[in-house]
Formats: sequence, C-alpha cells, structure tokens
Amino acid sequence: MAGFLSVVRRVYLTLYNWIVFAGWAQVLYFAIKTLSETGYEDVYDAIEKPLQLAQTAAVLEIGSRLFLTWGILYSFPEIIRYSFFGFKEALGFAPSWHLWLRYSSFLLLYPTGITSEVGLIYLALPHIKTSEMYSVRMPNTLNFSFDYFYAAIVVLAIYVPGSPHMYRYMLGQRKRALSKSKRE
Repeated sequence: MAGFLSVVRRVYLTLYNWIVFAGWAQVLYFAIKTLSETGYEDVYDAIEKPLQLAQTAAVLEIGSRLFLTWGILYSFPEIIRYSFFGFKEALGFAPSWHLWLRYSSFLLLYPTGITSEVGLIYLALPHIKTSEMYSVRMPNTLNFSFDYFYAAIVVLAIYVPGSPHMYRYMLGQRKRALSKSKRE
C-alpha cells in the first residue's frame, strides 16, 4: 500500500508542478506579447485567466506568498521552480544547470521582487486608506472588524526588516544545495 501511495504522490506532484509551470509560462508569454503589441494598459486583461489559474493552483500548497504574488516578476522564479520540481518528480533528479538556476536566480530576482512589492504597497497605501478596500467595519453579523490599510502597514513593518534575514537564509540554502551537488 505504501508503494502505491508513493506512486500516486509522485504522479500528483509531477502533474501539479508541470501544470503550474505551464500556467506561469503562459502568464509571462502573454504579458510580454501584450506589452510589445499594445502596451501595459492591456496586460492584465491578457493575463487575467492564466494568472488566476496559476495563482489559484498555488492555494493547493501550504499558503505561500498570499499577500502580493500576482505579478509578472514572479513568472520567472515560478517557471524555474515548478520545472525544477517537475524534473525531480518525473526523473528523480534535475539537470545540474537547472539546479544552479533554481538556487542562483534569486540573487537578482529576490531583491527586485521585494523592492517592487514594498514600493507598490507603499504607493497603494493612500488609495487603500481612502477607498477602505478589503476592510470590514462593525457592526456586522460576525462582530468582526478588519482594516486592510493597517494590515498592509504591518506587512511592510515585517517585510522590510525580514527581507535581509530571508536573503541570508536563501544564500545558505544555495550554498548547501550547490556544494551537495558538487560532492555527488
């Protein structure tokens, strides 16, 4: 029975990773195509459905990057990540160039992503406050209140000092993964 469950798990993870890889690749393709053909105003309309599919598939994972992952910059790391795990699940290994790419692309993409997320959240704060978007006011049937403006500020307060810590952690992960691959 354990062998059967292992096969089911492996097939599920293989399919999941390749489907999500294809979704993010489609997001990137349509974004670049639309940018070059009609401009940035039409990008969201062009990528909305594949972006929703790719992002919704991520809900099957254990809640990562739920605050602000709906962006083009994430297409690159997601394509790298899901194809890496797709190779690992399908073949039992990933090519060495893909291992290097998986553990090296963050060197540029992580600071760029963090900077853009923090900048966009900061720039959106006035609109979030005046529109009261995603806020829930009392009284209501659940007797619950939530202010998205202050939640965004809390996220920024954690994000900014937490980012260097995460970057150092990822450098350590990179060192371990790449040194392990050299030994093998």
